[in-house]
Amino acid sequence: MIKKYLFLALIVLITLRLSAQEWVAPAEEAVKLSPFAFNDSTRKVGADLYNTNCKSCHGDPGKNNVINLVPVPPDIASVKMQTNTDGSIHFKLIQGKGTMPSFKNTISSGDLWRVISYIRSYNEKYVQVIDTKTGIAGTSASNVKILVSWIKDKNQVQMLISGMKESKVQPVAGAEAKLFAKRYFGNLLIDEARNTDAQGKALFNFPKDLPGDSAGFVQLVAKLSDEAAFGEAKADTTLAIGVPTYRPPLNEQRAMWNVVQKTPIWLLLAYTFTVLAVWGFIFYVLMQIRAIYIAGSRKEDEPLN
Repeated sequence: MIKKYLFLALIVLITLRLSAQEWVAPAEEAVKLSPFAFNDSTRKVGADLYNTNCKSCHGDPGKNNVINLVPVPPDIASVKMQTNTDGSIHFKLIQGKGTMPSFKNTISSGDLWRVISYIRSYNEKYVQVIDTKTGIAGTSASNVKILVSWIKDKNQVQMLISGMKESKVQPVAGAEAKLFAKRYFGNLLIDEARNTDAQGKALFNFPKDLPGDSAGFVQLVAKLSDEAAFGEAKADTTLAIGVPTYRPPLNEQRAMWNVVQKTPIWLLLAYTFTVLAVWGFIFYVLMQIRAIYIAGSRKEDEPLN
């Protein structure tokens, strides 16, 4: 029995040891760089994201008040954290491991770089190197411009994408672009992803039966897929290219969620009859109590024979 417990303890120790081993990112991931420069704006966004998603485990930077886990999450201001490359931190945020969750599906790649921007603010010796090899580096707000237009005779939506490179406006060629239509419960992908040509153009076939608002307007979202290369490059446009569709407002017809004046008739009747029935029963009980009281009073007044 003792040998059995010793064996189990050994297994647990080995498991803890393996889980606590140094987490090394693959070489191709470790060399990745941010596509945009870190500044006060990116650090502010990164700080908000850190406080929401990371602080509960990694604690306050520089105060070493991390949560007691195995392995122990490092303080982001510590040497252990700061010796990681930007690409290594980005990989670990995306991948996750053990008690470290993956943020691949919850935080965009651009925002993950902003978290790294905040982490690097605690390293006075840090000097950023920006990735300029993957495309036109920079955030969508400053360097990448997306123009969306309607080609009526071809029933197509055209995206024209350009950006600043070497102080010149140049087309973004060979980039994967996607077009979405805003709907009630999310964005609807229009056509399929397209790669831009040498002029930075991408054409999307638009469905002829897609409903728009009462005037046929459809809200479109055009974006580039590779956030690591271009940041969160996207543009919102409204075009009159849908089928005019009248959608009555939610408070126009009688419904349970509407105001009192628009309550369904059956619900009003059911409520009224229920209230009347309850009060009728209460009144009936009171009348019966009164009758019992009167009957008792009469017997007390009758003379004894």
